[in-house]
Amino acid sequence: MDDQTAVITGGTRGIGRAVAEQFANAGAEVVLCGRDLAGVDRTVSRLTDVTGSDRMSGIRADVRDASDVAALVDHAVNQGGEIDILVANAAVNHGTPGEMPLQEESDGVYHDTMETNVRGVFTTVKKAVPYLAPGARVLIPSGSVAREAKPGMGVYAVSKAAVEGLARGFAADLDQSVCVVDPGLVATDLTGIENARNPTDIAPMYQWIATEADPDEINGEIIDLKMWKRSTR
Repeated sequence: MDDQTAVITGGTRGIGRAVAEQFANAGAEVVLCGRDLAGVDRTVSRLTDVTGSDRMSGIRADVRDASDVAALVDHAVNQGGEIDILVANAAVNHGTPGEMPLQEESDGVYHDTMETNVRGVFTTVKKAVPYLAPGARVLIPSGSVAREAKPGMGVYAVSKAAVEGLARGFAADLDQSVCVVDPGLVATDLTGIENARNPTDIAPMYQWIATEADPDEINGEIIDLKMWKRSTR
């Protein structure tokens, strides 16, 4: 991934942090963001030490704020030029998965979840488009909850269904490849599942999609664990 610039939103924890480390180890210029400046600084410092990379940076940015996203993109362009990989990873979930009946979700939870998980992805991709390299790839995380109704998944499931619609729309309208990444159950703060896959175990999947997968085959598609494992045997 030498000479490639990767931007990762929500990069201070969970999958975002693991992917940032994976990309940095592979030689990419990595730019990440998070809502908390201290968390961003701490993550950049730790990953710089772990990977030995001198090409990692981050800024505080809230994807709900278009001006923050614009600043993130400007920072990435200043650091590494055109954006080769965009991982629109930032997301929230206000509750415990399986215990969030949709009819009991508050207006506030609905608003913030959709603003972050849907509008945040829309804004992130839209702001990055003028600076995407011709062969850039846009990765948008989702999960089976977007396609399979499960009780108690609340607005989070709705937001992921909407995000997959965004991905298909951008895939149809952009020259670059845009795909949905479904890594299965991963142990993160969002899932609340401790015995699921470790984020570091699925980070190589993101690298494969970002660098090796056929751009035409992944465009507008949902890339899951089965496809990744089948293609990398």
